[in-house]
Amino acid sequence: MTRRNPQTRRRALVTGGAIRLGRAIALGLADAGFDVVIGYHRSRADARATVRALKARGAHAVALRADLRDAAAAHRLVAGAARALGGLDALVNSAAGFARTPLVSATRAEWDALLDVNLRAAFLGTQAAVTHMPTGGHVVNIADAWARGAPAGWSAYAASKAGMETLTRVLAAELRSRAITVNCVAPGPVLKPERLPRARWRAITRGRAGRPADVVRAVVRYATCAPSLTGRVATIAGGRSGTTARRRRAGR
Repeated sequence: MTRRNPQTRRRALVTGGAIRLGRAIALGLADAGFDVVIGYHRSRADARATVRALKARGAHAVALRADLRDAAAAHRLVAGAARALGGLDALVNSAAGFARTPLVSATRAEWDALLDVNLRAAFLGTQAAVTHMPTGGHVVNIADAWARGAPAGWSAYAASKAGMETLTRVLAAELRSRAITVNCVAPGPVLKPERLPRARWRAITRGRAGRPADVVRAVVRYATCAPSLTGRVATIAGGRSGTTARRRRAGR
């Protein structure tokens, strides 16, 4: 267990940090020397379990509930995290909804719910975080390889994640003068959705699913990087978009 030194540890908020990939990111940040607040909505028991795991790694950890469909919730969550940690060095916008929205049957409420959580909350959370990063900081957005091509029926989800990539680049330019970096990690398939049959998962990934550890490594890098490293999108491909990832690694 890493011994906590409050004078040297950084401070991070991870939205959607109670379960799955968000949980892995929170734990990875703790291992990298961060105290962590995790934002959650419905996963109270999982949030408490994640807090215990964070504390076991020597981190100061708190869980705060927020329904990010509420436009003001992101501001309240960031303010609460800054109070709990005594400031904020990094914000990881990981909270996301994941649902099909076929064109002929999707409702406005379904569309709004995905865009509100997946995109608007990241904008508003970053807006709030800037006030708690007077000497610089880091914003890491979690997008998805489906932003550049998703199966039929996933238009709202894919649009929200494509918007996350664009938001990253625009805010990186806007916040460069404040020494705040804004970067994005776009995973391909790394964790099987709970309700997805295993055979379907194997077909999607073609046996080449990515690893959560690869995503965590990229997030930690961006949460601790130099101010000059900003406006980047790192694709952790797995089986969904390996060609895109290879081109990005090759600088093309």
